[in-house]
Amino acid sequence: MGHLISLLFGMLSLACASAYAQDGPPPEPEQYRMENYRAPTPATLRGARVLTTEEAAALWRSGSAAFIDVLPHPPKPQGLPPGTVWRDEPRQDIQGSIWLPDTGYGAIAAVTESYLRAGLERASGGDRSKLLVFYCMENCWMSWNAAKRALSLGYEKVAWYPEGTDGWKRANLPLQTARPEPRPGE
Repeated sequence: MGHLISLLFGMLSLACASAYAQDGPPPEPEQYRMENYRAPTPATLRGARVLTTEEAAALWRSGSAAFIDVLPHPPKPQGLPPGTVWRDEPRQDIQGSIWLPDTGYGAIAAVTESYLRAGLERASGGDRSKLLVFYCMENCWMSWNAAKRALSLGYEKVAWYPEGTDGWKRANLPLQTARPEPRPGE
């Protein structure tokens, strides 16, 4: 019986090791990611530069790029009893970034696309050749989608920083408490 358990354990270990060895970044899809946004991301984004933390930090230090966070911002829950205090969870961003929440979903409403367009216009100063660096968190498709969308909107220099604030924090680089860019009418 002990031999059988050892054999089964060995086979299970081999299967797990084989699955782990085959794991790696998923392939780059042709279209936007439409679901399961917090999952491993591809290693590439056609038309964009993929940045390591060191490369992102060098661009940040030089001031030669606009950094754009696209992590979603949870709305205040509806139906809270009167007098309930609602406090947003603070978002820590790379210093000097603009936060354009909810613009990294695979499908976005026209009003959200207008918000993204206006935010990119502000971030780039109207210069479509200004380098834009998109990020959110590690294993977050939101920044991948938003960078892909910026390319489709005609921005020429797009970079994607897949490690996002997680990688930035691990490198002990400065973060700041962020507020979302105002939406029209706010």
